[in-house]
Parts: sequence; C-alpha cells; structure tokens
Amino acid sequence: MRRLPVANPPSRFDDTVLTYEDGEAPGASLVVLEDATKAILAKNDSPDVGFRWSVNPYRGCYHGCAYCYARPTHEYLGLGAGTDFDRKIVVKPRAPELLRDAFDKKTWRGELVAFSGVTDCYQPLEASLRLTRGCLEVCAEYKNPVAVITKSPVIERDIDLLVELSRVASVRVSVSIPFWDEATARAIEPWVTTPARRMRIVERLAQAGVPVGVGVSPVVPGLNDEDIARVLTAAKDAGASHAFFVLLRLPGAVAPVFEQRLRAALPLRAERVLRRIKETRGGRMYDARFSVRGRGEGPYAQAIDRLFTTQATKLGLVPGESWPAADTFRRPAREPEPVGGQLGFRF
Repeated sequence: MRRLPVANPPSRFDDTVLTYEDGEAPGASLVVLEDATKAILAKNDSPDVGFRWSVNPYRGCYHGCAYCYARPTHEYLGLGAGTDFDRKIVVKPRAPELLRDAFDKKTWRGELVAFSGVTDCYQPLEASLRLTRGCLEVCAEYKNPVAVITKSPVIERDIDLLVELSRVASVRVSVSIPFWDEATARAIEPWVTTPARRMRIVERLAQAGVPVGVGVSPVVPGLNDEDIARVLTAAKDAGASHAFFVLLRLPGAVAPVFEQRLRAALPLRAERVLRRIKETRGGRMYDARFSVRGRGEGPYAQAIDRLFTTQATKLGLVPGESWPAADTFRRPAREPEPVGGQLGFRF
C-alpha cells in the first residue's frame, strides 16, 4: 500500500503547529477512530443542496481528493484538513441502529435521506465495516426514499439492496466522475478508481434497473471542463438517466490543499487553472454566497454552464440535481411486548 506524505495545513483552532523540514515528514498510515455520536441524521438548510437530510457513516475520506469541500470539517475534531482528513477516518459504528431510532420517532415524516452529504459513504472501509449497507437495510425496512452519491465500486456489492429500495420506495444513485483523462484524475483524486471503472458502476447499476446518473463534480475551470462532453457521452452509453455538475469549491483550508497538490502534480497547468478559477469567482479563489458558490459568475462560468446543459439535453440526460421523494415511508409492524415480564403473566 502506498504511503501518503504528510501535507497538513495548520488547523485554525490549534495554538501549536508541528512542521517538518523538506524530506523529513513521515509517511501517513490509516488511523480509524470511533465516533460515539447519539444521532445520525444531519439536517441541511442550504438552498444550494437538493436534500434536507443526510447520513454520514464516516468522517474523513481515504480517497484523498484534493478538491474535497468537506476537508474543513475535520478541523472541528481537532484534526487537520490535509493528510489527517485523508488518513484519520472517523467511523460511526452505531449508524444503522441510530437511523432506526430516528425513523421510529413520531416526528419523522419519511423524507428523502442522502448518503452522504459530506464524505463518500462507500469509501474503502465500507467494504469491511458495512455501515452504509446497514443503514440502507433500515431504509428498505421502513420504505424510506434514498439518494446515494459515490465514486467507489464498493456500491456494486449492494446492488441487490438498491434494487429492493427501488421496488419498495425510491432510490437514485449518482456516480462522481469529474475527469475523463486517467492521468489527470490520478493526480487530483489519487486513491480513487479510474474514470472508466467508475463508468462501469453506472453500467452495472443501469443494467440492474437502478436509476443512476453522473455527477461531473467538481468542474475545475481550465482543467476538466474540456472533459464534460466526453463524460456525459460515456454516461449516456452506459445507461445513465441524469447528470449534474458543481463548480469547484475551495472553502477555508481546502484552497491550500488543492493548490499544493495542483502545483506538485500538474506544474505546467497550475497557473492557468488558478487563473481560470479566479475568473469564475470575481478575482478570488472562493465565493461562499448561496446560489453562487456552486455555479460561479462571469463569462467563463457561464460558458461551462451552457456547455454542460446543452450536452446533457442533447443526450437526453435530465440535467440538474432532482431527488426522488416517494411517499412510501411505513414503520414496520412489530410484535407487542409481553405483558408482566418475560413470561407475560398477569397477577
């Protein structure tokens, strides 16, 4: 297994920062931490996101994508947004149990639940821990609608469950394929499977009858906007029914992580890419305003939007982030508890 060199921007919450001279940083190995949280449903109030509730069985992500907008969430755990986010993975071992508890509350109305709003619910640890599968089994039991976003082939293990969810409730899967050039993808998403292998996920889910599409996200101005047409065409050929895109977001500590990786892995393209990013953000690296942060502004951002929408429409792919909202939720009937103790006697 390749070891990850340390590249961890200082956390804004730390008073003391450890630094290394060039070449002295140790390799980073995987560390798994347990989260003792007592609630699993996260509520979203952003108008830019098409779902209200999400479940995140994992915090941090082994995929190590340089652009991941969730990196700053690790800082709230006293960890870094760089190497710590990639290799110090927090797991929620009680996630399925907690989701069942949430569904049993009278206040729950059976709204769609997205997996995941933050990090990939099918990252490598899921292959052994099966927390996402456990949560999806709960959703199937309660007939609760589901949306899944992933870039991992581990989801193919759960095709049987996704088929069942599409039968008893509703489900929609989006496979993240922002790049089509394999070398560029490897530079920015170092521990994710190739774009072609991810497209095979789309094909297998479509063949099984599971509604599936692609997220060309993020679109990095000057880097992968040239891949949009190729990704969408391949997605259509694989059986995708929908597609969406989000412009690169670089909040907080994400910006230095992304820029460092870009300059190290693609030095000849770095300045052009950074310049293009600023063209879509009013001269800055990021604009956090709602409705702008996911699309950007200016002629270059508008050109990306037109390119994506035109190509998706031409191919018959439903553009945008629409989510299933079937009114199917039902609490399963259970046997009543015995009266008067274990034997059920009355005295």
